[in-house]
Amino acid sequence: MLFDTITGNDRTVTAMQNMVATGRVPHAILLYENDGGGAFPLALAFLEALYDGSPKVAKLIHPDIHFVFPVTGGSKVSTSEKPTSDSYMQWFRELALEHPCFTESELYQALGIEGKSGLIAVGEARLILDKLSLTGVEGGWRTVVMFLPEKMNQEAANRLLKIVEEPPQETLFLMITHAPEKVLKTISSRCLSIRVLPPKRDFSTALEMTGDGLSPRPNEESGEISSLFNDLMDALLEKNLLMALEVGESLSALSSREKQKAFCRYAGECLRDVFLLQQGLDRLAGVPDEEMDYYRRLAGTLKRNFPRTAATQLDRAVTLIERNVNQKIIFTDLVDRLYRNL
Repeated sequence: MLFDTITGNDRTVTAMQNMVATGRVPHAILLYENDGGGAFPLALAFLEALYDGSPKVAKLIHPDIHFVFPVTGGSKVSTSEKPTSDSYMQWFRELALEHPCFTESELYQALGIEGKSGLIAVGEARLILDKLSLTGVEGGWRTVVMFLPEKMNQEAANRLLKIVEEPPQETLFLMITHAPEKVLKTISSRCLSIRVLPPKRDFSTALEMTGDGLSPRPNEESGEISSLFNDLMDALLEKNLLMALEVGESLSALSSREKQKAFCRYAGECLRDVFLLQQGLDRLAGVPDEEMDYYRRLAGTLKRNFPRTAATQLDRAVTLIERNVNQKIIFTDLVDRLYRNL
């Protein structure tokens, strides 16, 4: 059973196992993870239990489970028509089987659309409705696994709203988000939201699918991002603007815009946990013991409003990156704004 391979999130695992055991499965579930966290393996474990242990689930080939993720035109698909998730399914499956805790940037790289912004558009919504209008191939549940529903536009959400709100019997929407506040309210309000805590704060270890289940796998990109975050925070704590600007230079020199956005999302998650520590909510923060001293130092030194202000500035930087603003300008401005809010 894949549930046996999941480490951490014990309460979540127990709750999801009980859903299947009691037959009380919500029609829509929203799993909130950090970028590169453990939500996708958890989703597969849940579906394996729901589909009576079918080995097709772990292989991502069950005919009644449909995967949806943000896409755009790229070199790997024909330009004659607008691409959908099905257009890229071959490369999605290869990535997810090799590295189920993939990041958003790793997904785009695998699909050959790095440097672009993926989207879940109305064409995808129409395809989902067509698939769910058919009887399940193997009977029983039909499931849509949607990765990053925050990338769904308003038109697509409007198309799916009715079926998400009132789905046919034994129909499940299982969504994985990195930014629940950006998921359209018409969709998120119909879902049971579950927080999936990361196995490690720095994300330097992800999980890899093997013949025996899941095993540790190093993630060099995540290690680079966590190191840059630590360097930036050390500079800010020392109130050393020159050092902080040097970190900004390193951020602007990252090899892709997706890595730059991944840094902003990661930094926002770390500062969220600093905020939780400041409120005395240590358990919700989920910071590992070996890193607790460092995060307590951040929580004790930074002003109480800094994490929330910084999160706003990091979101702003992501927006500017997506608009192709010059990276040096973005990160110089970001560092300056963070420094002025100390």
